Amino acid sequence: MNHQRRPTQAQPLYTAEERLRRDASPWTLVQGILAPFQFVVFLASLFLVVRYLATGEGFEAATTSIVIKTLVLYTIMVTGAIWENDVYGKYLFADAFFWEDAVSMIVIALHTAYIVSLFIDWLNPTEQMWLALAAYATYVVNAAQFILKLRAARLGAAAASGDELAGSAS
Repeated sequence: MNHQRRPTQAQPLYTAEERLRRDASPWTLVQGILAPFQFVVFLASLFLVVRYLATGEGFEAATTSIVIKTLVLYTIMVTGAIWENDVYGKYLFADAFFWEDAVSMIVIALHTAYIVSLFIDWLNPTEQMWLALAAYATYVVNAAQFILKLRAARLGAAAASGDELAGSAS
């Protein structure tokens, strides 16, 4: 079992072979579309949840929005696992995205707990909304993880390209 964490300062997010697989995978485009779509759904739902908590109005709209957000989350998680397998050969917990996947499991657990609470009448409406907010807070942390990871990968790729150009100019 390989316990080395990737990427480090010296290691890029993708090897040359992984980059080729990433670029060839149809799931790369799917992830690129679903991620911002999920964020828009999240913002709309967050507004509706906060409005309900502040005014007591709009429970049905808030609930519907949370269910839609959860379905989009499940979709992006399944397609993301397929993408990860295409690129890294593992459906989850590839070294490059280990911590992002770990936090994603918490995000999914909280969203799923919300859905379960809806169906078995586990919590009252206000408690359900607070559970949704907890799920959303972990989603924001997870989204930030992915954004920072992908930004670092772009910066690393740009630096590597610059190094290659500098090396060829000598």
